[in-house]
Amino acid sequence: MQKIPTILAAEGMVLAKEIPLEGGRILCGKGTVLTETIIDRLKRIDIPFVVVEGHPLELAGEKNLDDELKDLEERFSRVKDIPPLMYIKKRITERLIAARGA
Repeated sequence: MQKIPTILAAEGMVLAKEIPLEGGRILCGKGTVLTETIIDRLKRIDIPFVVVEGHPLELAGEKNLDDELKDLEERFSRVKDIPPLMYIKKRITERLIAARGA
């Protein structure tokens, strides 16, 4: 999943998280396929960001999957012989890959 500015949202993207309004009401639920009408409404009511499924956009300053995996490998490089930490590293790796839709 990826948090993107609403102005970069495109028709066909799918919400990975619901969009709440003040007072606890839900504007759009998880799994909603964005349409031009929905995107226009989000912009009009000043919803700054949406969380969409997959990783549809490359944003400036954002690391790509390979860089994130290299950073993860480096972070865990000193604890390769500690099984619980290797399990955590494996789970983080799986989640990073799944979030990018790879």
